[in-house]
Amino acid sequence: MTKSVEFSKAYKILHSIKEGNENEKAELESLLREYKEATNAESFLHELGQIFLCIGVEKLYEYSKSNDLEFIGKITKEEWQDLANNNKADLPPYLANAMIKHAKDNQTPKDLSSKWEISKREVEKHVMNMARYITEGIIDTLE
Repeated sequence: MTKSVEFSKAYKILHSIKEGNENEKAELESLLREYKEATNAESFLHELGQIFLCIGVEKLYEYSKSNDLEFIGKITKEEWQDLANNNKADLPPYLANAMIKHAKDNQTPKDLSSKWEISKREVEKHVMNMARYITEGIIDTLE
């Protein structure tokens, strides 16, 4: 049985920045770099989540056309609707689909299966659920 996978540190940093704590921006950048390199991943699920968290933050910036989390946190319901119209999707499916597409386009299941010595199918089973999990965490930090 694998250890539970959680990313509370990343979500706390995102929330702190959203609330106006500028000092956390460097910490977020450092954490996302660490996640991209997957140097501290404890399992294939943890690494998949790290990859998806990086993509989720990047796609949040792309979707909102801003990399200012404080600004993004103040977007009104009407502005979110305008963004949904412009992006042809609401934010949650936009983020989750971007993660899933990234996994498919970059052969993430194949890479993780060989790195962690598990079947590709086992990794593929978790792609959609991990995308949802990470998306929910990002959305929760914005509320």
